Amino acid sequence: MTGGPQGVLVLGEALIDLVPVAGEPGLLRAQPGGAPANVAIGLARLGGQAAFAGTLGGDGFARTLERWLTVAGVELGLCGRSDRPTALAVADPGEAGNGYHFHLQDTATFRLPDRTADVARFGAVYVGGLAAVVDPAARAVLATAHAATRHSLLVVDPNVREDRTIGPERSLGRLRELCALAHVVKASDEDVAWLWPDRDPDESCRRLAGEGRLVIMTRGARGSTAYVHGAAPVSVPAVSVEVVNTIGAGDAFMAAVLTWLSTTGGWERALSPARAVAMLEFASLVAASVVAQTGTEPTAPAAVGLPGGSMRPCAGS
Repeated sequence: MTGGPQGVLVLGEALIDLVPVAGEPGLLRAQPGGAPANVAIGLARLGGQAAFAGTLGGDGFARTLERWLTVAGVELGLCGRSDRPTALAVADPGEAGNGYHFHLQDTATFRLPDRTADVARFGAVYVGGLAAVVDPAARAVLATAHAATRHSLLVVDPNVREDRTIGPERSLGRLRELCALAHVVKASDEDVAWLWPDRDPDESCRRLAGEGRLVIMTRGARGSTAYVHGAAPVSVPAVSVEVVNTIGAGDAFMAAVLTWLSTTGGWERALSPARAVAMLEFASLVAASVVAQTGTEPTAPAAVGLPGGSMRPCAGS
């Protein structure tokens, strides 16, 4: 069973994204997805130890998801099982980003198992995605987050989603609560603006970091910034690539951050400016590998310096 000081417990949903096919109006392609599942896949492909604690259903989509996770090397021993169907997310890409319309009700996807007793076996616990706000999963996510604050590094990615099936006031409150518990917060500038609309996103990140957190804000084509308690923020530009797809880029960035932090020997969050820059550069390269292709699975850079002078080879090389 995956675990240990470098292992990451990833709690949340694995679902099916229905994505428009370029040049084929009205045609949608079924693609495995869900922010937590994408993060688990990214971790495994980057050489990390990922245990996925979602719930897989009893339909053909669930079998597709299981194959996808297993082939990537994700541990599924803590994954729940159900005879209910798999949740669907209909993607609606646009110039302002990716929108989604969700089919979530009475699915297996959000009936998460109780894994609070397993948290202490992992160096870090990731929570985020729809499971953080959709019942009954949200209750399991919050309980696991509380357990993680006592035993592991709690990492939160508040993927804010708008849809008629998700109550905005309650969901934003739940995400703010998770961010308040977190040791590490990674969020887009849009997420931060949604969560704290009365403040500039930069100010919100400084406040979160001022309470002892490592905060990472992504800005799409404008790069990313790391906020460390007691130090000035540091930023790196986005990697320039020809954009093919943006679905999953943020999850790949998150997986890269987790991979990088796990190599420091203790999940350090009080990073020096130089180490914060190195982390952002690595994550930006990994995210660019998703943006430059179809699909959501990242590829590690051929040779990227990681903490301690180690090098991580390109996946599949």
